[in-house]
Amino acid sequence: MPVKKYLLKCLHRLQKGPGYTYKELLVWYCNNTNTHGPKRIICEGPKKKAMWFLLTLLFACLVCWQWGVFIQTYLSWEVSVSLSMGFKTMNFPAVTVCNSSPFQYSKVKHLLKDLDELMEAVLDKILAPELGHTNTTSTLNFTIWNHTPLVLIDERNPDHPVVLELFGDSYNNSSPSPGSTCNAQGCKVAMRLCSANGTVCTFRNFTSATQAVTEWYILQATNIFSQVLPEDLVGMGYAPDRIILACLFGTEPCSHRNFTPIFYPDYGNCYIFNWGMTETVLPSANPGTEFGLKLILDIGQEDYVPFLASTAGARLMLHEQRTYPFIREEGIYAMAGTETSIGVLVDKLQRKGEPYSPCTMNGSDVAIQNLYSDYNTTYSIQACLHSCFQDHMIHNCSCGHYLYPLPAGEKYCNSRDFPDWAYCYLSLQMSVAQRETCLSMCKESCNDTQYKMTISMADWPSEASEDWIFHVLSQERDQSANITLSRKGVVKLNIYFQEFNYRTIEESPANNIVWLLSNLGGQFGFWMGGSVLCLIEFGEIIIDFIWITIIKLVVSCKGLRRKRPQAPYTGPPPTVAELVEAHTNFGFQPDTTNHSPHAEVYPDQQTLPIPGTPPPNYDSLRLQPLDTLESDSEVEAI
Repeated sequence: MPVKKYLLKCLHRLQKGPGYTYKELLVWYCNNTNTHGPKRIICEGPKKKAMWFLLTLLFACLVCWQWGVFIQTYLSWEVSVSLSMGFKTMNFPAVTVCNSSPFQYSKVKHLLKDLDELMEAVLDKILAPELGHTNTTSTLNFTIWNHTPLVLIDERNPDHPVVLELFGDSYNNSSPSPGSTCNAQGCKVAMRLCSANGTVCTFRNFTSATQAVTEWYILQATNIFSQVLPEDLVGMGYAPDRIILACLFGTEPCSHRNFTPIFYPDYGNCYIFNWGMTETVLPSANPGTEFGLKLILDIGQEDYVPFLASTAGARLMLHEQRTYPFIREEGIYAMAGTETSIGVLVDKLQRKGEPYSPCTMNGSDVAIQNLYSDYNTTYSIQACLHSCFQDHMIHNCSCGHYLYPLPAGEKYCNSRDFPDWAYCYLSLQMSVAQRETCLSMCKESCNDTQYKMTISMADWPSEASEDWIFHVLSQERDQSANITLSRKGVVKLNIYFQEFNYRTIEESPANNIVWLLSNLGGQFGFWMGGSVLCLIEFGEIIIDFIWITIIKLVVSCKGLRRKRPQAPYTGPPPTVAELVEAHTNFGFQPDTTNHSPHAEVYPDQQTLPIPGTPPPNYDSLRLQPLDTLESDSEVEAI
């Protein structure tokens, strides 16, 4: 077999190596290696041998230490960031515009009637606690109030704060008697949150009563709107033809039909221009205000929900095509009665990805289910964080929050079906562990586009042009000769590229394999005077060392097997006479009567020699004892 011959050649070649002992192997290596140091250990005298041995050992340890440092640095996967500039015609960003008020008060007033009456009574209690409101409170619907009430905390004695009910008696036994008052300086308004049928309660404190009542009203409104059908909520918001009065993109006119509607729970109906879902993405012909997007919006401030929207203006956001607009986190406000100009610069981020940066290309490797995938949008870290929070909300509170999409088969939280959902929600919202868990599970997108905005504002329209501008806009929208618009409800926007220069911020490995090999080789050459061939020599000596060890083990095993050969006889060996007789007389049986009683005898099953052609029966060929031969010769002589 060729393989067998090849293996035998390899075996003989290895056996002819540098030696058969470890000492011979080391001497051969020191005499033949190209690494500095080992040769001097062999060639020099005893003192220099010791000195060179210590130096070689020291420098070898330094090389190993430096190698460890460089390998650890390489495996840390550090990145370096490079910034480059480019110039080209770019696609115009997607623009999302919303109203600050999510709903028109005239359309949701019937839903908020009890809540508004309760809110007015709360404000009366806070502003004028010394006045009685018995007649007013007797007509209130306290069903909402009983789930999450507001209380007053008297902190005039910091060591013993007292909790006072806004409606009714005090909350605990240490509080003053009913009818006690507390001025604004000595008391703070807080929200009482209870779970497990009121047995476990906590308080959420606020520094201002304004913050307290606003947060409480939003929480109660969320409870109400979560029980309304989505299509009904859309109908309660601002229609596109009412909010978008005029549109111009570059030199081309546009209208509300060029906007894609989307319902955002915080701001109601929002409208996206150039989203790129079904329509072709629009490029910008040139930088400058003349080639951007110009909008005139009517926010309808007179129909705002009074306790739900305390900010007047338009909310807008610039984002990439096919991405979901998270306006609450990333949007900006445009003030009513002004012309807001927004100059845009583009930054493109390109992260390296695993193992250098914890980013994802499309979110497929993220363990969180993307609840915004129904919108057919690309992955973003905000979508992951919101989906993660909703997942924790469903797991801990058994229901989903109204502000985030729902997984299939789940329900939104409300006080009727889930009485203690507010306690669970606010506890989860303030949980640091929950935020850290979601941040550790979610990843940034590897490729991202950010729009840097330069914002400037001016009053619009001016006093000289206010009359005719509002006349024209009122005629176009309402076909009315009277002015139906006012400065308080109109917003003008100019969105444009400042320049076509864009910046690309790209990550690259700070330490690549070339850097690692050059540093490893540099340290080895500096301290030991070696190269890659010296490492190959060292690898060769290791292989020879292993082979010699294998040979010694094989020889040792064979020696152990030869130390105990099998005895040819089970009993005492026969005498020479018995062997001779057995050779000539095949029927001979050795005499065992003279043996001691304890001596071993031949077994009866001993196999006799197989008979062959008997030798000639000549006397000259017969073996006889010496004494017999001597007696015969004496007879013949006589």
